[in-house]
Amino acid sequence: MSLILPLLLAAYLIGSIPFAVVVSRAMGLTDPRSFGSGNPGATNVLRSGNKTAALLTLIGDAAKGGLVVWAARAFAAPIGLGATDLALIAVAVFLGHVFSAFLRGKGGKGVATAAGVLLGINPLLGGAVLLVWLATALISRYSSLAAVVAAIAAPALTRGITGSEYWTVAVMAMVTVLIWRHKDNIRRLIKGEESKIGSKKKTPAETPEDSAG
Repeated sequence: MSLILPLLLAAYLIGSIPFAVVVSRAMGLTDPRSFGSGNPGATNVLRSGNKTAALLTLIGDAAKGGLVVWAARAFAAPIGLGATDLALIAVAVFLGHVFSAFLRGKGGKGVATAAGVLLGINPLLGGAVLLVWLATALISRYSSLAAVVAAIAAPALTRGITGSEYWTVAVMAMVTVLIWRHKDNIRRLIKGEESKIGSKKKTPAETPEDSAG
């Protein structure tokens, strides 16, 4: 019997672990879904004022994507996984974060987990996409714009660095979902209403939906 179905389920469930909620509860903080944007991601956890919690959330969300893909690649040959199987596992762990089974299908936007997946596919690829994000963020001071630009660049970088059409299709699938999750941010960018990095903190009622998480 093929292992791919249970592996896909395992990848999805690992991706579903809501580190924003887990870390906040472990540190005695307010559930991040109850304030700010309500988004269970590192950006909203940062609004609690606890930078350590935000950093742990970011690391956890990225690590679950990276470790799942790394493990799948490491054990692919012994358990008979092909290129298509690996690509599907990468997408599954990403979708777990965005549509968390533990949060009734409501998860984060997937930026950190996607970054982790890219690092798991190829560290050079992950680094290249992160550089695109960083350069865009430094120039524009818009985190959401940086996320979208990096996402758009990711498929071409994947193809150029890995040479794999399977990884490229997987990344394109993740990018499609990620951009869809940023649709409100994109609307605000067009209207000139999006908050810039380092801008004055808004009250919970005024806080727009996070651009990452």
